Amino acid sequence: MIVRIMGEGQVELADSHFAELNKLDDELLREMESGDAAGFRRTLDALLEAVRRLGEPLPDSALEPSELILPGPDATLDEVRAMLGDDGLIPG
Repeated sequence: MIVRIMGEGQVELADSHFAELNKLDDELLREMESGDAAGFRRTLDALLEAVRRLGEPLPDSALEPSELILPGPDATLDEVRAMLGDDGLIPG
């Protein structure tokens, strides 16, 4: 699966990693629902770090369609809330 981190680029990520990413996504949703801005920041950073660590970066010249788009590291809780509604970032 091709994943784009807004403002950073794309990585190719094996489907086998989605269980780990879904845990972080579920935690992120709970923090968003409770308005826990500090927890949201910590978990968003952990989610993005996991994608970077587990994925294989695509060259900047690659123009592959992204199957999943994640917010950049500087995204606010309100921006991410508007981006996804109640669905989470990682499709279940």
